[in-house]
Amino acid sequence: MDTRTGMHMIAYGVFLFAMGAAGYLSNPEKAATALMSGGAFGSLSVVCGWLMVRGFRWARWAATGMTALLFVVFAWRASVGWTAVAFGASGKLAAASIITLMGVASVAMLVSLLPRAGGPRGPGDGRNP
Repeated sequence: MDTRTGMHMIAYGVFLFAMGAAGYLSNPEKAATALMSGGAFGSLSVVCGWLMVRGFRWARWAATGMTALLFVVFAWRASVGWTAVAFGASGKLAAASIITLMGVASVAMLVSLLPRAGGPRGPGDGRNP
């Protein structure tokens, strides 16, 4: 299995947790869900990464599906946030920025999760058959 991609997934999970904590700290009264969702999906990402490192091929599919779903949610939430900022809600700037960073990280993670074309395919090469 591809250890490097698994380690990227672990780093992505830690990043999600950190961004959830940053979102909560930016507005503790209204952003408790940022901490919960960052913690939950960050933890799931770390577990998927760990499973990938350990050689569980299905974990790559789970990680890809979860990351794609998260990207869609982050793109939607970022667009809502930036629209609010554009209409004068400057208090949404921190949230829109954090969510945008999470979306960009999701795109990078999806690129890392894509199977690599070319080269020999064999057991343990980190690519799905």
